[in-house]
Amino acid sequence: MSIIIMIVLLGFLILVHEMGHFFAARALGIKVSKFALGFPIGPTLWSKKIGDVEYLIHACLIGGYVAFPDDEKDSDLPKDSKERFINNPVWKRMIVISAGVFTNLVVAFLLVFITAGIWGQLPSGQAQVFVGKIVAEKDASVWQSGMREGDEILTINGSDIKSGYALTTYAKNSAQYDGKIAQAVFDENLSKLEKLNPGLKSDEVIKKDVVVNLPQNLTEPALKLDDDILKGVAFYKDTQLKLDDTQVKLRDELIGKTSYTADGQTTLADIAYAVSDNLKPLNIVVLRDGKKVELKPIYPDKKGLIGIMPDVLPITIKTKTLPQIVKEGSVYLWNQTALQVYGFYQIITGKIPAEEVHGIVAVAKIGGDVIQNGGLPSGLLLTAIISAWLAILNFLPIPALDGGHMMFLIIEKLTGKPVSEKVIDTLSTIFFVLIIILAFLLIFNDIYALVLHKL
Repeated sequence: MSIIIMIVLLGFLILVHEMGHFFAARALGIKVSKFALGFPIGPTLWSKKIGDVEYLIHACLIGGYVAFPDDEKDSDLPKDSKERFINNPVWKRMIVISAGVFTNLVVAFLLVFITAGIWGQLPSGQAQVFVGKIVAEKDASVWQSGMREGDEILTINGSDIKSGYALTTYAKNSAQYDGKIAQAVFDENLSKLEKLNPGLKSDEVIKKDVVVNLPQNLTEPALKLDDDILKGVAFYKDTQLKLDDTQVKLRDELIGKTSYTADGQTTLADIAYAVSDNLKPLNIVVLRDGKKVELKPIYPDKKGLIGIMPDVLPITIKTKTLPQIVKEGSVYLWNQTALQVYGFYQIITGKIPAEEVHGIVAVAKIGGDVIQNGGLPSGLLLTAIISAWLAILNFLPIPALDGGHMMFLIIEKLTGKPVSEKVIDTLSTIFFVLIIILAFLLIFNDIYALVLHKL
């Protein structure tokens, strides 16, 4: 049911966007011939002509459009009619083109304001993270660290922890014996091995039964993640060296040993790889009884778990009065939209991998989860953010989008003559096809992620 609610909310956003174009055109005396939900790909599920407008619902429900007589070759409207879109001044056409985006922005603000007014609060995007029950095995490092139930986790490796996601991200990427090491760690341990075993060279196979002295008390350096990764708007790119199967097997053999008897197939470099893959510390500072306490290092297990059940308490902003609703609602929408824009920048610059980019199916699934876990207010806030984001995407200067049409109108205004209709049609068709292909690729990505339980 929550997924169905989210799909309805997404359909509502498409509807209001097209209604913006529709009513702006009608208000300015421009005739609209079609009002459609979905793209004209595949069968038309429903159509009905009311007055001089044909209303349609297409099977491909991933968008919508408003069509003018200009788009129809068999229109009986005179070529010089002022009801034709093309025969109106540039400023009128700009209003019609931008009306959809404007409506999405208005709806975004209204949804936030309504939610803030009814709910009486808005998420701050931050949370307090407390230690719930400690469930680790009795020999786990969390027991020796001094951590107690009820501690509030303030920092990990110097980073402020403001969400449960930040905690799990640090733990997951600090898993022990993960088969990956930093170049600097390898270089340091190879140097130690060469000093402990002066007769051996790094790239030569060590003769069988030769005893190799191993460096002791090794740990990998503490991981440091930047704020973008902890906020979830950037991904941690692992640039570490990877151990091969032989080196992994050797690593497991050398755990806890002070020396190694060579098998006649191993080099000093292999040993350096093996001993370099070990424990990664989490240096945690907690708040206990009003005082900051620095714990002893905690080492996540091979699954990236530290053995606690965190209690995450979201921090909210009160919105009890109309000025608070308007001010905090506007700040909330601005901050959330800025995060979306920054995330988009991360995508186009390759900092977020393509497999992590999703489309409408993932939005519906995640939105459904948000509604199920946080209730309808959370779903409405997510819908508001999507509405603002759709407005921004639609206004990009890409042919086939509103921003592309606006770009052509700006060129017309600057040059004093319209861009060739053939050029506009060709570019719009090319980019429309590309957008549809991208949409279906994202849908495939969504379904693949759902099958693998990544969403």
